[in-house]
Amino acid sequence: MIKMKWLVLSLTLFNMLGCQSMAQPHVTVGSMGLSEPLNIVAQVRKNNIDFRKLSQQHNRPIVALVLGSGGARGYAHIGVIQVLEQQGIHPDFIVGTSAGSIVGSIYASGKTANELRDIALNMKVNDVRDIKLDMKGILDGKKVENYINQLVNNIPLQQLKIPMYVVATELGQGNKVVFNYGNTGQAVRASVSIPSMFVPTKIGETEYVDGGLVSPVPVDVARDLGADIIIAVDILAQPIHTETSNVWGLFNQNINIMQNHLAQQELQHADIVIQPDLREKAHIFDLKGRESTIQAGIDAAENQLHSILSVFQQKQRLHQQKFLQLTAQD
Repeated sequence: MIKMKWLVLSLTLFNMLGCQSMAQPHVTVGSMGLSEPLNIVAQVRKNNIDFRKLSQQHNRPIVALVLGSGGARGYAHIGVIQVLEQQGIHPDFIVGTSAGSIVGSIYASGKTANELRDIALNMKVNDVRDIKLDMKGILDGKKVENYINQLVNNIPLQQLKIPMYVVATELGQGNKVVFNYGNTGQAVRASVSIPSMFVPTKIGETEYVDGGLVSPVPVDVARDLGADIIIAVDILAQPIHTETSNVWGLFNQNINIMQNHLAQQELQHADIVIQPDLREKAHIFDLKGRESTIQAGIDAAENQLHSILSVFQQKQRLHQQKFLQLTAQD
């Protein structure tokens, strides 16, 4: 009887949480020449890229794109990237949590904004959803891992065209971890493993869950890595727009309040914050919802263009002044 009740509850949660899943793009199988499956695991290693040194060598500020968590609202990241591309703004590295790790890793592999859009609009349910009725969750996540690796052509994190940093949460101690090496799909799988929905991602003897629990918009990671300009995209649900007239709404509101509190602490350290107006969480597999969410990202980024260009000009002037001072000292 207990097992039956748990099964019913799991299936109910599955139906309710289907619209909470992260934004996962799609390509037709066989459209790329895929390499052999990755035999290495996702790892956290000492960062071997000195972005501060690169800034001095290239005499320009280092730009980081930070893509936050937010489930199906992750499609908005694509719209933001589209606007940045149109303005000739290309990040030196990307930091992503949960939905942001999905879009970020695929973008880091060399895809354009238009390709990201096509991938998103062609995604199918069976590309990413694998049911696994387990005491720790109802989705396995292995399909997500394989799907991402297919899209990035099985390229490990450290070899992506744009350096990519994937944020997840170590379940045992609740610590923030930043994957920067090894299996790209596995790192993303860990980052999107929403507790109680996904079975935690096990790497070695350690279990990992959704990075949004500890860093829903990981600005501080980008700052610690040496970014001079941080463009942060916040797609979290805003508490003011959350329905709280039922138990499920109250559950969502608890999460929204906590995540927004965490995010606000980090967003203070961003140079530019882009917040798409996403009051309704569309179903991840709703085509119309995908398009409107992408458009919300476009609108939000375009509304921030003046601020973005002003920050770039200001940072470039400061960087030039610092460079001249260092040159004079030499």
